[in-house]
Amino acid sequence: MPRVFLALFMLAASLCWAAGDEGVLDRGREQSESFLRGSMTGIWENMTPEMQESLGDEDALARLRNDLRRSAGSETEILEETTESRGGQTLYLRTSRWTGIDAPILMRWAFNEDGQISGFFVQPKPALAESRFLDYQTKATLRLPFDGEWLVFWGGRTLEQNYHAADRAQRFATDFVVRENGVTFRGDGTILGNYYCWDRPILAPAAGKVVSAVRDLPDQPIGQADRDNPAGNHVVLDLGNNEFAFLAHFRQGSVPVSAGDTVTAGQMLGRCGNSGNSSEPHLHFHLQNTPDLKDGEGLPAFFEDFLADGVAIGRGEPVKGQVVAPDGAG
Repeated sequence: MPRVFLALFMLAASLCWAAGDEGVLDRGREQSESFLRGSMTGIWENMTPEMQESLGDEDALARLRNDLRRSAGSETEILEETTESRGGQTLYLRTSRWTGIDAPILMRWAFNEDGQISGFFVQPKPALAESRFLDYQTKATLRLPFDGEWLVFWGGRTLEQNYHAADRAQRFATDFVVRENGVTFRGDGTILGNYYCWDRPILAPAAGKVVSAVRDLPDQPIGQADRDNPAGNHVVLDLGNNEFAFLAHFRQGSVPVSAGDTVTAGQMLGRCGNSGNSSEPHLHFHLQNTPDLKDGEGLPAFFEDFLADGVAIGRGEPVKGQVVAPDGAG
């Protein structure tokens, strides 16, 4: 099958959902139709300087459209249109069928607070990664990797619950944010320090040995991402029994542990930040069967003694939309 990956300034992290916005729906439709017709001037003029810099020139948009037409043919049917609100940006998502490819195509536009185009990609809609660990039971005794209440933004076993589920290594990954009054930040959403989870302590989920620790990468401004270092500042823990915990996107300079250190459950590993391939401050967590992010298979992570929406859970997997916290009575 021809490869269709036309990613521009791709937003790839967890932020908070919001109700649909007819204005965003109209803008997204307008940009999509212009792109499909080959009318690039209006799109180019409405892009942020960062988007224009990433593309180079208006002709690059035309080349992307031509590549898409060669790979996927033409759009025949719109299957779904949705909108989201994320960290000061609004998104339009369009899933459709095309003549030259079996998988549905997902097109996504991001708009900043000024209505400029701050992100765009079009690619085949992801499919669930195969896993031989669907019935696996975590061997380590896991606690939630933080104190206090956090929202599960991505978590679960379906793509609707968890976009990570398309990735073999991150098949069971979870992203956590802190939300108050329906939003993840106070005031200006472009200021990292305004996010409620920013700088909160991130804790070891179990006793283990530090395999690797990165601490010196910069935190990314909202709307930018470091795709060359997707995990950003992070810690990988060997929990034994071929279970390795990945905790990612720490604040620059906040990781006090080093490779070879042993840690206890609940020990601070660093502070929540926005380094790596992250579009807003959050914690990424997953287990896999190797310490190499590029060569491993994801493992389910069953946490013990926590509250999910106020209900005590003795052992379970947090799911998208739940507000979770350690259960002090557990």
